[in-house]
Parts: sequence; C-alpha cells; structure tokens
Amino acid sequence: MQKRDYYEVLGVSKNADATEIKKAYRKLALQNHPDKNPGDKEAEERFKEAAEAYDVLSNEEKRRRYDQFGHAGAGSAHGAGGGMSMEDIFSHFGDIFGGFSGFSGFGGSGGRRGAHHVNRGTNLRVKVKLNLKEVATGVEKRIKVKKQVACGHCNGTGAKEGSSYSNCSTCGGTGQVTRVQNTILGPMQTTSTCPTCHGEGKTINTKCTYCGGEGVVSAEEVIVLNIPAGVADGMQLSLSGKGNAARRGGVNGDLIVMIEEEEHPELIRDGNDLLYNVFVGYPEVVLGETVEIPTVEGKVKVKIEPGTQPGKILRLRGKGLPDVNGYGRGDLLAKINVWVPRNLAKEDKKLVEKMRDIEGFHPSTSDKKNLFTKMKDFFE
Repeated sequence: MQKRDYYEVLGVSKNADATEIKKAYRKLALQNHPDKNPGDKEAEERFKEAAEAYDVLSNEEKRRRYDQFGHAGAGSAHGAGGGMSMEDIFSHFGDIFGGFSGFSGFGGSGGRRGAHHVNRGTNLRVKVKLNLKEVATGVEKRIKVKKQVACGHCNGTGAKEGSSYSNCSTCGGTGQVTRVQNTILGPMQTTSTCPTCHGEGKTINTKCTYCGGEGVVSAEEVIVLNIPAGVADGMQLSLSGKGNAARRGGVNGDLIVMIEEEEHPELIRDGNDLLYNVFVGYPEVVLGETVEIPTVEGKVKVKIEPGTQPGKILRLRGKGLPDVNGYGRGDLLAKINVWVPRNLAKEDKKLVEKMRDIEGFHPSTSDKKNLFTKMKDFFE
C-alpha cells in the first residue's frame, strides 16, 4: 500500500511551522487513540500513521530529506510501512502530552513505567575574542571556566563511601508518578517525573558530606579551545561534555563558545573578503605611484598605474580570509580614493588654477595622451 503524503496525513501545509505540526499531531492522536476507539483497527492505523508523520516533520533534518526525496529520504526514521510500535509512540512522543501515557493504561503506560531519568548537566556559554589575524590563521586559546564538576570524594555518586541505595518511597523505584484525571474524553492517565528522587528511582541512605548528596561541586577548570581559521563574529562552537557535570552521574553538558571578532583598525571584513580604502592625492593617480596596503600577514606594495580613476578596485587574490569549511580563501579588495584638500594656501590655490587652465584638462578631451604629457610636465 502506497504511503500518504505526511503533510496530508497531519492536514497541514508544506510551509507549516513546528507549532502547527505539533498541534495537528496532538489533535489526531487524541481522536484516534486506541483506548478511545477500542477494537477499531483503522483508528489504530491512523494513530500510527500520524505518529510516523510527526516523527519526520517535527525533525528539521528528517523533514529536509523528506521534502527533497519523499518517503525514500525519510525511510530511515522508523522503517517503511508504519514500522513504529505503540511502545515507540508513547515513549518517543510523551512530551507532546506532558507525560500522557494513555486513557486507561493502554500499552504505552507500561512502556513509560520504569524509564528512569538520566541526569544531564547544564550547558555553559563563554565568549572568546579574536583579532583578525587569529581569525585568519586559527588559534589555540586557554580559558578558565567556573563550572560544576563531579565530587572527588564520592566519585559523583552523591553517596557517602559504603552507603547503600533504596528504592524511592514515593514512586516505588520507577522514577515516575502517575495520576488519573477524568476528562470529557474519559479517564486520562498522566505521568510525570517523581519529585522526590527526580526520576532516578532511588534515594541515598547516607549522603556525601562534601557535596550534600548532589554528586557535584563548584570548581575552576582550564579548557583548551582549538578554534579553526575562518570563524566569524557570532559563530558558535560546541565542545561536547565540557559543560557542567550532571548531578549523581549522568551526561555532562556542553560548552558553547561564542566568537566575538575584534574590529581591525584598517581592514573591513566582508564574508571571506577584506576591504581597504586607499587614499592618494591627484598627482599619484595621474602619474602613477607605489603604495603600501595592509594585509593580515603584513604590508604589501601595490602599483597604482598612471591614469587610474577614483573608485577603481584593486583585487589582491588570496589575501582575504580562509573559509571555515576549507573552501578556498577570499581576496583583499582595495578601493582607490582621491583625497581632495579642503583648505589651500594662496600659493597652492594658484597651482590648481594653473592646472585648470591647461588646454584639454577636462575629461571631455579626446586627446588624453596629450593631456597626460602636459600634466606630467606640470608636476615635474
């Protein structure tokens, strides 16, 4: 049987955002829930079909593959042909219903029980300032971070040495508490994390005196950051496991490094290209001149050809910044600007007036070669 389009299944447009998709799925899941439709195989299939559609469209990467390749691109999600079991659905989408497991303990309820909470440490965020040269070459930075680390006295368990654990008296070791509430759709069973053991399902008989049973303590740690060349202002780098330690074991959080790029006094960044304004006088563009232009590696000499017009762009290939993904290197673009003095001494003003009176001075002349010769003779 050919699968229906996932957008059609949920009744949303291809431009639907995450909120619309989530709302549509919740509505269909409630309408077709097997406990509300006992013995209705078609409702159960619609229930599974909606779950499979939501699994793909709620995930940015899966949705991108599906939009590009159709069902073939999303086939790895949970297998083709509605391969999601009821257990999968309740386990994977419990967050949609705030811990909802079923109307009267249908299959998914049992799937949720006993699923102990795995602690995860929180992420840390730091800013790192880089100058343009460090951006161009990449750099190693050492930063000192205040964070939560595993307690060295109890090895992060939170328990005093030799102490034992007991099942939580509130949840009976399941890590979750369940309550049944009457609704217009009938009894609804909801499951939430146990407030006593925080989902761990066990309590410590004797807590570690150093960390108070939390398993973590505050400390400072020096972290080495290897920042690649070509990063940009506002870019974020993630170091897995370098964030805060999880209480009583579990998974450490990540360290999020935000790049802050310092402004260069002369060069302006434009993607991987660098921009520079060259200011020269009128004689230099008429007669030609060699000027120095700054780059991230140092200054280079560039020849301005005689007769160069204001606004001309000189391109120094490969003198820009490297691409962070390794796709080559940008250029340095130097724009020629002619400096016009605002105040002239009396003698200087006379020289300019003499230039103006030279025959063929204006750009409309057809004898540009003759003009250049006259101007050269004038300045010499």
